[in-house]
Amino acid sequence: MPEVTIHIGGRGFEVSCQEGEESYLHSAAKMLDDEAQVLSDQIGRMPEARMLLMAGLMLADKTAAVEDRIKEVEAVLAEREAELAALKAQPAPEPERIEVPVVPPQVAETLAELAAHAEAMAQEIEEKASAAQ
Repeated sequence: MPEVTIHIGGRGFEVSCQEGEESYLHSAAKMLDDEAQVLSDQIGRMPEARMLLMAGLMLADKTAAVEDRIKEVEAVLAEREAELAALKAQPAPEPERIEVPVVPPQVAETLAELAAHAEAMAQEIEEKASAAQ
């Protein structure tokens, strides 16, 4: 088992840990040291046991707040997952039917014939009008 020296509140401590967990131990010790530093800055020197107790309680308080927040987030997530499941369970909406008017080819042909007939009649009228003058 590796022996690791951690520093908390300006004091060194020899601690054993499992192989490969040294970085986790250093990380946890840093968190505890940060809390101890806050206490030291606010209160000054205090007995080691009291400093570690207070720093541990401060970390426990932060941990409890984080756990409460996690529960809140999990509750919101559960609501969203239920909402998503309900939406997925609903049948798909009926597709909208959109009708686009289509002009049949016969109508276009008939209109072309009417236009040609109208032009022929207009030309006849113009010819009669210019012959009458």
